[in-house]
Amino acid sequence: MPVNLFNMILIADSGSTKTEWKLIGNGLEISSCITSGINPFFLEKEEILHILNTEFLISKDDVSSVFFYGAGCIPAKVSVVSEALSSFFETKSIEVNSDLLAAARSLCQNQEGIACILGTGSNSCYYDGKEIAHNVSPLGFILGDEGSGAVLGKKLIADILKNQLPETIRNDFFFTYPVTAGDILEHVYRKPFPNRYLAQYTKFIAKHMDCESIKFIVETSFNEFVARNLLQYQSVLQLPIHFTGSIAFYFQEIMKKVLEKSGLKLGKITQSPMEGLVEYHLLSIKN
Repeated sequence: MPVNLFNMILIADSGSTKTEWKLIGNGLEISSCITSGINPFFLEKEEILHILNTEFLISKDDVSSVFFYGAGCIPAKVSVVSEALSSFFETKSIEVNSDLLAAARSLCQNQEGIACILGTGSNSCYYDGKEIAHNVSPLGFILGDEGSGAVLGKKLIADILKNQLPETIRNDFFFTYPVTAGDILEHVYRKPFPNRYLAQYTKFIAKHMDCESIKFIVETSFNEFVARNLLQYQSVLQLPIHFTGSIAFYFQEIMKKVLEKSGLKLGKITQSPMEGLVEYHLLSIKN
């Protein structure tokens, strides 16, 4: 089937850690690549352009329109990303949206629902089938981001350094990660992207889920996510609650139990919103 180069849509799903790009057209996925995360809270236009110039592997000449969804793409920061994209791509058809809208479109398509992100960070919203109608601010991993990889990592590290976990767990942690307390504090308080740094330790949490103290960290954080975020959508809590992101995906059994205990209805759980975004945009082309 020949590819119509005049209707080639580039979709980007960007978190703080990585950006996934897919080029679609004629009902097909044409090509894809992965670059570093593009978050305008941490990167300026020139830094975004550097990522695109050095890591983007799809022919930009094939792109007729761009739909970029990203962490940190709040109204005040959208221009940073859109200006970088406009400088890199030939097309003037560029739309920059939040990663939360990506989650909502991916998980709910054109239906009502509550869409949640549990990855490096966390977020949630009520989606009315067309747009985000209500959002409880996540506030970032210091003030909020309950249930996120960064917060799980933060809780784990705090318990490790304050000797709140069994000795076998603490010994295995320092065997797995040859770091000192000073190294950790340096990364968290002085180096860039402390949220990414902390989120990497969720792999250790997943490895030790048979330990009740470790399991308690995850359950507590998921309960906080429900109490401080989901329960604020009182008028629509009869709707299915969907999740996307690595934390939701790999710890979904605990999330299922937490939601059931709270009397909430679980919807989809996906590792990434990209597959649903491709479906959403292919449908929009047909319509």
